[in-house]
Amino acid sequence: MIVTRFAPSPTGLLHLGHAHSALFAHRQANGGRFLLRHEDIDPGRCRPEFITAIEDDLTWLGLDWPQPARRQSEHLKDYRAALDRLSGLGLLYPCFCTRSDIAREIAASGHAPHGPDGPLYPGLCRALPAEEAARRQEAGEAYALRLDMAKAVALAGELHWTDRSVGSQVAQPALFGDVVLARKDTPTSYHLAVTVDDALQGVTLVTRGQDLFEASHLHRLLQALLGLPVPEWHHHPLLTDESGKRFAKRDKALTLQSLRDSGKTPDEVRRMAGF
Repeated sequence: MIVTRFAPSPTGLLHLGHAHSALFAHRQANGGRFLLRHEDIDPGRCRPEFITAIEDDLTWLGLDWPQPARRQSEHLKDYRAALDRLSGLGLLYPCFCTRSDIAREIAASGHAPHGPDGPLYPGLCRALPAEEAARRQEAGEAYALRLDMAKAVALAGELHWTDRSVGSQVAQPALFGDVVLARKDTPTSYHLAVTVDDALQGVTLVTRGQDLFEASHLHRLLQALLGLPVPEWHHHPLLTDESGKRFAKRDKALTLQSLRDSGKTPDEVRRMAGF
C-alpha cells in the first residue's frame, strides 16, 4: 500500500502552490493512505490558528486523512532519540559559532563552497576539545548540534535513492556540509524531523516540490545512520503564476481562503492548482 503525506508548516495560510502539492500527494497515494502532518517546530512563527485554517482549506478541497494529524511539536522525544543515536555514533558536535563568526571566517578565507542552503560551514568548532565544549554548554552558551559529515559519509558508505521522475540517484549528502540537526532552543531541524516522521508514519512515497530535491540526498544519509526504512521520492514541478514566479505565503490574493471568499468553488480551485 502506498502511503503519502502533505506536511506544511503552519506559519501562514495555504496558497495555490500548497493546493497543488497536497492534491499531488493525494493522487499519488492511488487508493492507499494520504496523511497530513503539521511541521510546527518553530514556536516563533507557527500559530494554532493556521493549523485550523490548513485543515479547513484541505477539507474544503475535498481531501481527508486519518485523524488527528501529526504535530511535530508533540513528538520532540522522537527527535531527541534520533539525536542520541547519532551522538552515540560519535557523529555530532556542538557548534558555538554565530552567523557573524561564520561570515567572518568565510570572508577571511576568500572563498567558500556553496551547498543547497548557501555557503558551507567552515568547521570552526569541529575540532573543539570535548572538555571545552562541555564547559561552554554547562555555562549556558547558545549552540547548535552539527553532523560531522565526513565521519557520517564514511560510516554509511555509498547510498542510493530513487525519484520516480528521474530514476535512481547516488546520494550526495556532502553537498550540505556539517549540517545543523538541532539547536539549544530548537530541539530538531527540518531535515531530522521529516526523516524521523516519515519513518514513524510509514510513508512509502515522499512527494514534495522540486525545490527540495537536493534535501533527499541528506535525508537518505540520515535514514542509513538511524536504521530507518527507505521510501521512494517524487519531486513535482513548482506551480507558478503567469510570469513564472512561484507562489508564496505573502501572495495574499491567492490564498485558498481568499479564493473561497471570492466565490471560487473547490472544483475551480482544483483546476487552478493543476487538477
